Amino acid sequence: MGLSASCYGVTSCAEKKEEKEEQIKLLVTSPLQKDTTITKEYVAQIHAYQHIDLRALEKGYLQKIFVDEGQTVRAGQPMFQITPLVYNADLQKSEAEANYVGIEYKNTKSLADSNIVSKNELALAKAKFDKAKADVSLAKTHLKFTSINAPFTGIMDHFQARLGSLVDEGDLLTSLSDNSKMWVYYNVPEAEYLTYKEHAKTGDKQINVQLRMANNEIFPYPGKVQTIEADFNNETGNIAFRATFPNPDGLLRNGETGSVLMTVPLKHAMLVPQKATFEVLEKKFVYVVDKNNVVHQREVGIASEMPDLYVIKDGIAPTDKILLEGIRKVKDGEKISYTYEAPEKVLPKLKVYSE
Repeated sequence: MGLSASCYGVTSCAEKKEEKEEQIKLLVTSPLQKDTTITKEYVAQIHAYQHIDLRALEKGYLQKIFVDEGQTVRAGQPMFQITPLVYNADLQKSEAEANYVGIEYKNTKSLADSNIVSKNELALAKAKFDKAKADVSLAKTHLKFTSINAPFTGIMDHFQARLGSLVDEGDLLTSLSDNSKMWVYYNVPEAEYLTYKEHAKTGDKQINVQLRMANNEIFPYPGKVQTIEADFNNETGNIAFRATFPNPDGLLRNGETGSVLMTVPLKHAMLVPQKATFEVLEKKFVYVVDKNNVVHQREVGIASEMPDLYVIKDGIAPTDKILLEGIRKVKDGEKISYTYEAPEKVLPKLKVYSE
């Protein structure tokens, strides 16, 4: 009798415990399928709108340097002077020869007008005079090349030659960057390129992008995608985009790195809250509730990540019911009691970016 009463008491306690567990209702929802946008981040390289090397155009000694490293120079401003002595002498010689040949030509023309010399002699004198004038023009050009002026307004790089150095034709003197606007290059996968082009047909053809700088701060001025390269890289499957950013404060410099943030539209994206997923061996899973209220562990593929949300590419359907809260309280194959909440009510409580 004592044993029977004890068993009855244990059974009764177990039943009460089971009833208590059944009273705990877990929250269940479904994936939400809708058009939305995601922000993709791409590693970027920053280049000046114009960036050129300034080289010596003539051989000689670097006689004068009118500017300093890191200085902003204006278009046409003198920068370097290479010793012009030889080229001055060449110009004077050419001008003297041109004067002499010019006098000969005038005399020959006067005789030709009087029919004393033939037209051929006049043509020969004219040709010599034209050649002499061309030599003067060439000498002036060489002399001009000894003075190097800024071709555009920009910022100077460091010197590659010092005052008094002997430089040869083609030697690098410095670099000059026009940083008034910057070209930012980044690589986009083929699938995202196709999405971008499809969106550009119906939307703004120049998509705004943002730039995250190396210190993780967002550059205050948005850029526009203006150029896409002609060919894909066969090794990576990417294609290069170029965005142009205004740089009125001169904060960006040639050679910097950063990340471009580009908004990509997604059609019929399937969204689930991140908290509805769990990870096993670097794979993502959700609990799917069947018609008998039994949960089943199912792997899902993640297409993209958003704040508090995942965009699912495979593994579940929009009609599936997934466990939203309490995923640590259940096991695969366990029967549960739940309350269903529509995804339209669940997701607005999270960070959804919809078009």
